Amino acid sequence: MKVKMLSRNPDHYVRETKLDLQRVPRNYDPTLHPFEVPREYIRALNATKLERVFAKPFLASLDGHRDGVNCLAKNPKSLATVLSGACDGEVRIWNLTKRKCIRTIQAHEGFVRGICTRFCGTSFFTVGDDKTVKQWKMDGPSSGEEEEPLHTILGKTVYTGIDHHWKEAVFATCGQQVDIWDEQRTNPICSMTWGFDSISSVKFNPIETFLLGSCASDRNIVLYDMRQATPLKKVILDMRTNTICWNPMEAFIFTAANEDYNLYTFDMRALDTPVMVHMDHVSAVLDVDYSPTGREFVSASFDKSIRIFPVDKSRSREVYHTKRMQHVICVKWTADSKYIMCGSDEMNIRLWKANASEKLGVLTSREKAATDYNQKLKEKFQYHPHIKRISRHRHLPKSIYSQIQEQRIMKEARRRKELNRIKHSKPGSVQRVSEKKKHIVAVVK
Repeated sequence: MKVKMLSRNPDHYVRETKLDLQRVPRNYDPTLHPFEVPREYIRALNATKLERVFAKPFLASLDGHRDGVNCLAKNPKSLATVLSGACDGEVRIWNLTKRKCIRTIQAHEGFVRGICTRFCGTSFFTVGDDKTVKQWKMDGPSSGEEEEPLHTILGKTVYTGIDHHWKEAVFATCGQQVDIWDEQRTNPICSMTWGFDSISSVKFNPIETFLLGSCASDRNIVLYDMRQATPLKKVILDMRTNTICWNPMEAFIFTAANEDYNLYTFDMRALDTPVMVHMDHVSAVLDVDYSPTGREFVSASFDKSIRIFPVDKSRSREVYHTKRMQHVICVKWTADSKYIMCGSDEMNIRLWKANASEKLGVLTSREKAATDYNQKLKEKFQYHPHIKRISRHRHLPKSIYSQIQEQRIMKEARRRKELNRIKHSKPGSVQRVSEKKKHIVAVVK
């Protein structure tokens, strides 16, 4: 004989102390909650509006440089330490927690063209217009000692960029060619070149650490294999690429910042078609950097703004700008994925929140639960017209807004011209080219 009986666990409904909230049992049967969707829609709408109300991304301005900030670097072992190089040859080390400059070095004569830290965080390298590569201690000199570099390499040409290997005591410089250096030697281990134009940027792959990529002024993006000491392949675009950045989570993916106002995300195994074309800037894109999660990246542009793009979307989710901010030359995403730094040519480094409406500081468990719940509601109703309009709207400077309208008219005119050409030509003689393939000239292996 079977006897059915109710069995309840007191932990599910009895409070441990009088200060605990009363636990209320809930039946999830949808027939008992006929107005659940309308109620959730109102909550999602309110959460979206509050997100825009609390969107205050600007945190601090680090001023002290006497010329435009040309390059930034992060310390891989310290979240609070940031290095910046200026156009007057000065290098400054900043403490983000105190928001102060803790050390100043007159490193070069002329521009500091590039700066990078060693993988262990004990030293950093700089290159400048004076044809030198210098290695400096991160901690600084002891009391009574002068500020002197650990090593100095005199080159034959101007170096325009530098990057350090992620695991070994090897670094790469670029100028007229890409040179691979051992830290203990004053001559390069190997030199690689493909063409005769100056190379503006070089970056090591953080996962497949023997791979590196470079951008040249003849519109090329060239990939190299350090083990073979030869170039692998190159892709030629319509306009010049200023810099590239590798995805820290996907070994073969990189994003290129181009002069034609776009960013191109490539899979290095198939360079003939970009994975995604990211369009929103209205002037040349000067720098790009990935978040540590690999899902988003931030770009700096000549149009006096920075934008945050999801990797899989062609439009930016956020745009940051201020009245005083001029052409943004360099940008970095901090290693904890919470903050963004940008350096511009009016001598300031600005610190921003990666999520504009995020509350800083310690959150209670109830605040975390409410935030997660609101986020899920916004995702559920993100395509409803009213919510979509509120979440997408951004106030833009008049210069950017007017340029967007002008480019929209130009793009529509080009599309209309292409359709007319196809319409009035012999069938099949004029082919439509997709937006992804439009800007790729050739791939050379």
